[in-house]
Amino acid sequence: MADDFHKPTQYSGDKFDTYEGGEDPARILRTAHDTAHALLARARENTDPAVLERLVAYTDANGIYAFAELWARSSPRSLPGALWRIYLIRLLIRQDPLGTSLGYQRGSETLQTIDTVVAGAPLPTGPEEIITLADEILRGAFTGDFAVALDRAAAFCRVSASGATSLADDADVTNAERAAELTTRADRLALTADELTACARLHRSGQLD
Repeated sequence: MADDFHKPTQYSGDKFDTYEGGEDPARILRTAHDTAHALLARARENTDPAVLERLVAYTDANGIYAFAELWARSSPRSLPGALWRIYLIRLLIRQDPLGTSLGYQRGSETLQTIDTVVAGAPLPTGPEEIITLADEILRGAFTGDFAVALDRAAAFCRVSASGATSLADDADVTNAERAAELTTRADRLALTADELTACARLHRSGQLD
């Protein structure tokens, strides 16, 4: 999958829709885990706000290629797998803040759970608010309770999945292709939410590696 990445920043939504995580090949397993632990440790040990902001915005200037090479094939229920998903979610939000915010806003209207509260985006949610949410989640992963950041990312995915499903229903009669794309997006978001929730549980029990 890493061959599909291009610098500096572009990672298209359809790649997210079709992306399938899996176990690391043995030759890169240790590197993935070591780099994930090192990145998290560096962020938590360094009190310079500028360093934190550079870590949060790393993919804006450098693209996601390096992280993809390291983490994209990691187990979904691992530290590198969790960090990969949080960075990828942030990148996708920043590449289409309008579309993402529309899906999230629709989901906040259709999903009858506490996920909108857990995610923490202001309502109504526009492009500015959704970009801020993405940065807050990643920043929280580096400076706050890592499990809480995972829970927020999972909640964002669940709300967005509900919104994508609702928008797919709207498009079904007039644009079947678009409806299918949105349905695929919803399925991927729902799966990612489950993976992030599992990572949060593992982190709380001291088993996320």
